[in-house]
Amino acid sequence: MNLRDLKYLVAVAEHRHFGRAAEACFVSQPTLSTQLKKLEETLGVTLIERSNRQVMLAAEGEKIVEQAQRILAEVNILTAMSEQIREPMGGELRLGVIPTIAPYLLPKILGPIGKDYPKLRINLTEGQTAQILRMLKQGDLDAVILALPVNEDNVEEFELYDEPFLLTVSSNHSKATQTVADAEALEGENVLLLEDGHCLRDQALSICQTNGGVESSGYSAASLETLRGLVSAGLGVTLMPALAVPSPMESPSNIRYIPLSDRTLSRKVGLCWRKSSTRGELLNEFSRSLGKYLAS
Repeated sequence: MNLRDLKYLVAVAEHRHFGRAAEACFVSQPTLSTQLKKLEETLGVTLIERSNRQVMLAAEGEKIVEQAQRILAEVNILTAMSEQIREPMGGELRLGVIPTIAPYLLPKILGPIGKDYPKLRINLTEGQTAQILRMLKQGDLDAVILALPVNEDNVEEFELYDEPFLLTVSSNHSKATQTVADAEALEGENVLLLEDGHCLRDQALSICQTNGGVESSGYSAASLETLRGLVSAGLGVTLMPALAVPSPMESPSNIRYIPLSDRTLSRKVGLCWRKSSTRGELLNEFSRSLGKYLAS
């Protein structure tokens, strides 16, 4: 039994599928299955219930997965501690970012980070809020950038910026000529939203419901770019976070972005890390640096 086998077991528990677990661990499915069989033989218990239709953890497997997660988290802490001792402002920083922020924020900050922290290696993971928060708590990520608040006891939050939403409509929409819109402009509109799992969906849905908008029953999207395409086709309106709005020179001529008069209709974006993290000093400084990059 070794740490690699525990990682395989935790991956199967998370994905409930041998193929996807193997892909996440960068090994072939036969290799992963063989190692898990050996782990069961070593421990003398059946960890996984196998069938043609699904993969389930046995009752004993659930308990052992919980312990494996704790062990792997402690190993990650030990690795981070050793890196911090060798190079306090260097080494690897495993950073998770949600997909409604990553494509728009990362190009603005990665260049300055490279200049100010030349010995720091950023290892990026893009995932939805629940996924990267779980990885953060398990020790698989050092920090995450997402919408606040996260409401987790052991998670430190540092607000980076407040991002207003803009009403986004096609150029032939009746409101396309407005320079500013009230939230009530959503009343009766077919509002396009992201699919379940995106925190931005929940924020936009709350604004939509409060102001009389109607969630589109026919379409949902996996990304902001898909939402943009649906709006362009005249299939509805949406709320777009400001960082995802292109400059007037880059914006398609058939889409209009209208600021909302109520500036409280926004999301707070921040950097979060475990309060128990051994890299607290780096992450505090890193947070202030990110704020500086975004303010300039």
